[in-house]
Amino acid sequence: MQFSIQREVLLKPLQQVVGVVERRQTLPVLANLLVRASGSDVSFTGTDLEVEMVATTAADAVQEGEITIPARKLFDIVRALPDGARIDLKLNGDRIALNAGRSRFTLATLPATEFPTIDEIELVERVTLPEEVLRDLMERTAFAMANQDVRYYLNGMLLDLQEHTLRCVATDGHRLALKETRLESSVSARRQIIIPRKGVNELIGLFESGEGTVELEFGRNHLRVRRGGVQFTSKLIDGRFPDYEAVIPLGADKTATIERDVLRSALQRAAILSNEKYRGVKLELQPGHIKIVAHNPEQEEAQEEVEAETGVSDLAVGFNVGYLLDALGALRGDKVRLNLRDAQSSCLLQEEGNDEARHVVMPLRL
Repeated sequence: MQFSIQREVLLKPLQQVVGVVERRQTLPVLANLLVRASGSDVSFTGTDLEVEMVATTAADAVQEGEITIPARKLFDIVRALPDGARIDLKLNGDRIALNAGRSRFTLATLPATEFPTIDEIELVERVTLPEEVLRDLMERTAFAMANQDVRYYLNGMLLDLQEHTLRCVATDGHRLALKETRLESSVSARRQIIIPRKGVNELIGLFESGEGTVELEFGRNHLRVRRGGVQFTSKLIDGRFPDYEAVIPLGADKTATIERDVLRSALQRAAILSNEKYRGVKLELQPGHIKIVAHNPEQEEAQEEVEAETGVSDLAVGFNVGYLLDALGALRGDKVRLNLRDAQSSCLLQEEGNDEARHVVMPLRL
């Protein structure tokens, strides 16, 4: 195997796949990238047995072959080379030689036959949508994913495919984030899959601003995403996601519409004196305004009063201020609407006049 390539051209696919490689592995070969040279292209594959990323780029003077190379050493060497450097890689026996100008490196390799790959998935549905739309869906919901929760099915993101709609949903049991988009064509049947947290983060890091499209292939046990010269494949979490629609409060008839930035700034100020552990603030709704109150164990107090379009009176509910701020940060538009039912109910936050994004924050007893 042999090929020649410019540093910047090689660096991009390496950046795309190296994040998948864990620093501690159960198998030595998982510390390596599978490098395949074929035709005029070279592909780089990284995997941790749950998430696999393949990036392909064009190269010069390609001689076909495949081998595995230590991922982080290769990435660090290429990144440290000067801009514009011409890099030649050549396999000599069980070593790979990397030459660039007056720099010479020799790396150990492992056989490509030892590298585990996911070749085919059992495809059940295929969806194509703009990359920008998928990026928006995932970025505005991923923050609500649980992290190392014993309820393993919460440590990921639900993709709910139904008729003409794709929904991304995440929850950690204390708050829920939902964002949906309409598909150009309908799907054959409703499908729900859960992508693990690491896969979600790797996928979000893959997106770039632009007008490209991505293709989502829903398999029985995998999700595969194709975008340009990159192929992302993730195993799915084998579990049942909670009935998230039941969490969205129905009959929440006590509403308040408020400037998003005004509410956000007031919450940020009040949060300074909230309890560091529980981060609780109380929202007191009165006709025409909302009062935000925070206390801490030192008996310090913060009060903020902001104007709101509401006729609700004498309703006070406590919330984790961090969860409210996360939800407000994921909403768009100048105004947001808070929907409440009573002093024990959760709060539904939406953009004014748009229900594509919905965020639910559970109440906190203060």
